[in-house]
Amino acid sequence: MTLWIAQNFVPLMFAGLFLMLLSGIPVAFGLAATGLLFGWLGMTLTGLHPEVLSIGASLFQALPLRVFGIMQNDTLLAIPFFTLMGIILERSGMAEDLLETVGQVFGPVRGGLAIAVVLVGALLAATTGVVAAAVISMGLISLPIMLRYGYNRSIATGTITASGTLAQAIPPSLVLIVLADQLGRSVGDMYAGALVPGLLLVGLYLLFIVAVAIVKPSWVPALPPEARIYKEADGSPGYRSLLVLMLVCVGVGWLWHGQHERLINPLIERELAAPEDERLILSMTVGALVAWGLALANKFLRLGLLSRLAQQVTFVLIPPLVLIFLVLGTIFLGVATPTEGGAMGAVGALFMALAKRRLSMKLLNQALDNTLRLSCFVLFILIGSTVFSFTFNAADGHIWVEHLFDNMPGGALGFLIIVNLLIFVLGMFIDFFEIAFIVVPILAPVAEKILPALVPGIPPDMVMIWFGVIVAMNLQTSFLTPPFGFALFYLRSVAPAKDYKDRVTEANIPAVTTAQIYKGSIAFIVLQVVMVATVIAFPQLVAGNIQVSEKIDAEAAMEQMAPKDDMFDVQPVEPLESEQPASAPQ
Repeated sequence: MTLWIAQNFVPLMFAGLFLMLLSGIPVAFGLAATGLLFGWLGMTLTGLHPEVLSIGASLFQALPLRVFGIMQNDTLLAIPFFTLMGIILERSGMAEDLLETVGQVFGPVRGGLAIAVVLVGALLAATTGVVAAAVISMGLISLPIMLRYGYNRSIATGTITASGTLAQAIPPSLVLIVLADQLGRSVGDMYAGALVPGLLLVGLYLLFIVAVAIVKPSWVPALPPEARIYKEADGSPGYRSLLVLMLVCVGVGWLWHGQHERLINPLIERELAAPEDERLILSMTVGALVAWGLALANKFLRLGLLSRLAQQVTFVLIPPLVLIFLVLGTIFLGVATPTEGGAMGAVGALFMALAKRRLSMKLLNQALDNTLRLSCFVLFILIGSTVFSFTFNAADGHIWVEHLFDNMPGGALGFLIIVNLLIFVLGMFIDFFEIAFIVVPILAPVAEKILPALVPGIPPDMVMIWFGVIVAMNLQTSFLTPPFGFALFYLRSVAPAKDYKDRVTEANIPAVTTAQIYKGSIAFIVLQVVMVATVIAFPQLVAGNIQVSEKIDAEAAMEQMAPKDDMFDVQPVEPLESEQPASAPQ
């Protein structure tokens, strides 16, 4: 019996962890308990069957140092900073302001409200980074308006849940920070790699809504004229001045894009070409700052050049955009680490809330309390997964996992497909933090060994960044998948469960059913799967945005610095003619 247990130690360890999680024990404590229990069992079995299992008696002696190393990890400091930034912005009413303003801009066209939800969801993803906050905010604010004006219920609920899950893939995402830490890669590189796929996914959502507006216009009606609140004195909507302001900003951004390297490279003493994501982010930052300056001048000097709509869009949209661009821009430039960028973002969010007179001690206490809870949650799971990995690696679990994929059909591509299916299914049941701390460290060594053969044109370091972005986008898909997708339950918690009377139209609005929420997610799941497949098929979407730093061969450098054999050889010096001794007299 003991021999059988020793021979099947790693599978039994996974079974023990599964039972721990099913028992309802918190994940962090279940991981630690499994690691300690099987560590003790492994040390006992090693004494009985050393030819099968070799787990030393000093297994956990280094554990305190590992735990202390987790607490000293500067990369993980970015999590509380970005969380605090997101909660401050969300609690200070930014979501409400954004949804109202962007809804007024796009409302007059068919599908305009859905387009506004997608764009605001992308902005909330880049600020809050938390799926629950984004889905609940948009569900409370946008869903009643969409139901009021006759939106198809599946389109309305699907748009809200899918837009909320963008927080998984768009920088500065908490998922990307955790994955970068677990894969041993730079957070800045992970952000740069995820930027283009995240924006492409937003574009895919928008194209879908435009297609629905063309094929089924009755599903996504435009806002009626009486629902448009920003009008000029002559009754015009004010789009002309908004369009002129946008053209000015685009022109300034385009000029900056052309001169970016000439202006920035001397400041940071860089000789290489600037990566495109850096040029794009800073060009947008400069354009947004110009719009902000023009709007301020128009307001305080009473120039009357901008319409109410243009001024409202500028004052509501530009501050969070500039904050996002500055945070990401400093990270991409290398001026700040992700941790420093998160700290700057948190301070900027506090100043924005203070400027809007919405920062109170109650709000600050709530934000700090939620940040502390999330940070402790992450650290406890990480400590628990460290205890689990101690025993798992001591039992050569990574070799066992590698052997599982030895004879898999399809080779490296088959491995990637199976891993994505596994993460997709697990994402329906457990949180992304647990997947990142349990599954990813087990699969990462195998991926690092197998995947470079699949993409030979990409450096090995970038292959793991590509793998991390694929995992992040896959986790985003699992948030939408019935019947256990977390985003679906977040929306279910705030969607009307009973018929109600609308306060504006006084019409009776039927309740939103769970089946309608599930049905609405299907189209967006397909879009996300298409995006994951696109990233797999075109790795350059990720790798093309990462600046490759020139690596220095340490051994070659030491050889060049070492003194040559003849460096200190003293050569005889011929005396000058004036120093020749006088010849003896004849």
